[in-house]
Amino acid sequence: MPTIALTVNGAPHRLDVPPHALLVDVLRETLALTGTHVGCDTSQCGACTVHVDGRSAKSCTMLAVQADGTEITTIEGLAKGATLHPMQAAFRNHHGLQCGFCTPGMIMAAVALVEATPHLDEAAVRHGLEGNLCRCTGYQNIVTAVLDGARAMAPGSES
Repeated sequence: MPTIALTVNGAPHRLDVPPHALLVDVLRETLALTGTHVGCDTSQCGACTVHVDGRSAKSCTMLAVQADGTEITTIEGLAKGATLHPMQAAFRNHHGLQCGFCTPGMIMAAVALVEATPHLDEAAVRHGLEGNLCRCTGYQNIVTAVLDGARAMAPGSES
């Protein structure tokens, strides 16, 4: 069984994983980080979105061995203690969720989108989140939350 070394939410880990193990399963089952959800197993819904070396990635189609040597951030790693990340706070403040199943992946994708494209408008947010699906909302509150989260993440903001 291969041994991989990775850093998850700032904590280093050395893990023996089967060669066929998916990153999402290692996060959920081995590291007990259950905020990353499995929705479709085909990378269509985005519920499994995490950051790998600062880039948005769908962990349901990434082998754990591919993550060897990387730094991974999950939804559990965004907040600083009891202080929510600005994007998490924006989703809460603008009711950018209903059942909450897609929310962790949506927030992770939104953070990566804002970090890659700091000046967003509604059309850019909608385009940037095309790979993340929500069955419950009409997306308007999600878009509003992402735009507000982007303002809060901007350099010089109070958050």
